[in-house]
Amino acid sequence: GASNIKVMLMSGDAVDATIIGDDEYADIAVIKIDKKYVTKVATLGSSESINVGDTVFTIGSPISSEYYGTVTRGILNVTVESSNDWIMNVMQTDAAINPGNSGGPLCNANGDVIGINSMKLVQSQVEGMGFAIPIEDAISYANMIVNGEKIKRSYLGLRMVNV
Repeated sequence: GASNIKVMLMSGDAVDATIIGDDEYADIAVIKIDKKYVTKVATLGSSESINVGDTVFTIGSPISSEYYGTVTRGILNVTVESSNDWIMNVMQTDAAINPGNSGGPLCNANGDVIGINSMKLVQSQVEGMGFAIPIEDAISYANMIVNGEKIKRSYLGLRMVNV
């Protein structure tokens, strides 16, 4: 719902961005900045070539822009197919993912982007459970958004409640 988007560059400069589109359920947004600000493009890897126990890194701006460019390290734990009220293909890691990291890259040990940081579990009995969308899924959703396609999802109209 934001009407004004800024992108913080590694130089510390904040530049205006345009929202191309988004999908709430996929937790993906596509934004665009002027190409004159692009000095390097991340290398995309594959989430399909990773294994449980592999080292991963996250990059983001946890809490506020004061901490932009923060890098955290962890291990890849498992690939999960569901989360809370919807089904979503995600990778679990213990690398710190905090508010502000969402949308940032999850990278393998070579620095290749293998996922997009999305969410973490926040409960008193849980620590270090962050989730990222596999890069293949993120690219697929982004392409649909850029091409103006509607992301179609099945809907049955029923909801289960544990009584």
